[in-house]
Amino acid sequence: MVTAYDYPSAVHLDMAGIDICLVGDSASMVVHGHDTTLPITLDEMLVHCRAVARGAKRPLLVGDLPFGTYESSSDQVIKFAFSTTDVNSDYNQAVDTAVRILKEGRMDAIKLEGGAPSRISAAKAIVEAGIAVIGHVGLTPQAISVLGGFRPQGKNVASAIKVVETALALQEAGCFSVVLECVPAPVAAAATAALQIPTIGIGAGPFCSGQVLVYHDLLGMLQHPHHAKVTPKFCKQYARVGDVINKALVEYKEEVTNGSFPSALHSPYKINEEDAYTFLNELKRLGFDKAASAVTEAVQKVE
Repeated sequence: MVTAYDYPSAVHLDMAGIDICLVGDSASMVVHGHDTTLPITLDEMLVHCRAVARGAKRPLLVGDLPFGTYESSSDQVIKFAFSTTDVNSDYNQAVDTAVRILKEGRMDAIKLEGGAPSRISAAKAIVEAGIAVIGHVGLTPQAISVLGGFRPQGKNVASAIKVVETALALQEAGCFSVVLECVPAPVAAAATAALQIPTIGIGAGPFCSGQVLVYHDLLGMLQHPHHAKVTPKFCKQYARVGDVINKALVEYKEEVTNGSFPSALHSPYKINEEDAYTFLNELKRLGFDKAASAVTEAVQKVE
């Protein structure tokens, strides 16, 4: 699994044969420039989802439910998912529904974070509404205010047991897979062995059923000091695309400044000699002498 947030990244994932494409709320950080995943809205997520759906045809498409869109009771989730009328404002803040991610975002499944009873109930209700769900335990970025920041989980016995039990509860709720984020490898191995559904690890060692990384992180796209503060330690950079992009932009700026771009090679649209001469004379007739001189100079330069 790899994240994607727009048409180009989705096309790259599709061409590479990536099995699952996650439109993650991590877009809040790597696309929108926020410090956390919390600010991104459902409407913003839907824009990303639709763009990805147009570019990725082969992978399973999964959309994150952003923070603040699924914290209501399970009864509200079901009622909102099947409503055919305008939704009461009481429901808008509680759940903005997994149905929108599928119907408007054109995703195949959704992912939600956490293992609190309300989250388990929400996962169960969404599954019962006919929507495939991936759970997410361990470090859950939407809960950083409770966790005290981006901190690994499962580092003591009680926390490790909680990771396994929460994963099992999500399985019982009907999730078809669970993401394990930032937990020790033995804890991830235990959860994977205990479950009958696949686990997908991120910073959770090699014993999960699969792995996920953020597109921008694995490609080394963001070298800006601001982003470097939150680039995860567990991420292997398979390329340094950011360096390539920066080099290209600097070179472009220099060539535009010194006038070497665009050259004749990149000025492909021609006017034949007769029309150029007629154009030149018409400019002179109209009194545009400076423009006429510019035509003469331009014709000589691009020939």
